[in-house]
Amino acid sequence: MEKTVKSLHVTSEIGKLERVLLHRPGKEIEHLIPSNMERLLFDDIPFLPTMQKEHDAFAAALQERGTEVVYLERLVEESILDEVVKGELIEAFLKESKNHLHKGYSILREYLDSLDTPSLVKKLMEGVLKKDINHHQKLQLDDLISAHYPFYIDPLPNLYFTRDAAAVIGEGLTIHKMSTSARKRESLFWEFIMKYHPNYRVHSHPQWLKRNYPFALEGGDILVLSDEVIAIGVSERTSARAIEQLAHNLLLAGTSYKRVMAVEIPKKRAFMHLDTVFTMVDRDKFTIHPEIEGLNGHMNIFILELDREKEVQISRRSNLSEALKEVLHLPEIALIPCGGGDTIFSPREQWNDGSNTLAIAPGVVITYDRNQVTNELLAEYGIEVIEVPSAELSRGRGGPRCMSMPLVRS
Repeated sequence: MEKTVKSLHVTSEIGKLERVLLHRPGKEIEHLIPSNMERLLFDDIPFLPTMQKEHDAFAAALQERGTEVVYLERLVEESILDEVVKGELIEAFLKESKNHLHKGYSILREYLDSLDTPSLVKKLMEGVLKKDINHHQKLQLDDLISAHYPFYIDPLPNLYFTRDAAAVIGEGLTIHKMSTSARKRESLFWEFIMKYHPNYRVHSHPQWLKRNYPFALEGGDILVLSDEVIAIGVSERTSARAIEQLAHNLLLAGTSYKRVMAVEIPKKRAFMHLDTVFTMVDRDKFTIHPEIEGLNGHMNIFILELDREKEVQISRRSNLSEALKEVLHLPEIALIPCGGGDTIFSPREQWNDGSNTLAIAPGVVITYDRNQVTNELLAEYGIEVIEVPSAELSRGRGGPRCMSMPLVRS
């Protein structure tokens, strides 16, 4: 009898990864140019052919261990059921891009309407160039945008970090208001998938937080530690207000979840999300970048849970190790320092996502090959390390966990 796999089910960071969402980098990467790369959150311009080979190796490593790989663009295409849905997506996308506010809206709408579904999805992801529009219409639009800037609609080069736009918790989903204007449109795709895709709209999946919530939350800050506890980073990209609202919605929903652990990390580009400085690799083992811990290991950690009156109460902790043992009911845990805690190797490897491991089963992780010191240390702790090439993927400042959105874990 064939095994039935649920559409969405994640109650662990380390349970066997059954199904995962990826996005293979596409032409949106080649649409990074010196004048837009910083605004679009890149420090450099990757070489796409090598980047795609590395991403294919990442996908192959997952598939070799029995994980079903699902691609974002295919889910979006399958969600566009008819011309009405297609028009709704185009309208929403142009509004998110602020193109409904000027006279060029009708020209851009006509152009996008003319595309077939696969071409439309690619174009929404890779951006609309001036040269895409015919000459007469281009002249009408040219007075709206700098003559030297080649785009009418910016590309979405961060899409290959599928972790951030939405996150599965239990059998529900959070769809996020992204922190930066460069990424806000990314979560729009998940809104349409949940509304129209045949595999998702027919199921009852609660939405713990919707993308119209006014405060930012991103998936790289969410770690599903168990079926009772999630950890969320209070970071450069995730607001404490969003965490409080998510905790309220999740804890009052009658699920197995009892606690939300909010972990404050320094709000700077190098750290970005909680999973760039802290990940779970086994039942009692975690990677950590030592710089997030203050003097004597002191940190700002907040436990959100319901009191007897079903109100969310917040209590404070100051030590990450002790807090983890408490919420996970463990006698001991191991915090494995990125780069071995060395003053040179640690910041170098953290910059290249040495702490951003993707667990595909308890004690089995995928990492970037470039983080040699961290990978050797993980192996010394009994972790099986599957290395993937990372010369170009790492230029986007995100590792294997960032590049993957678990849909189902056993």
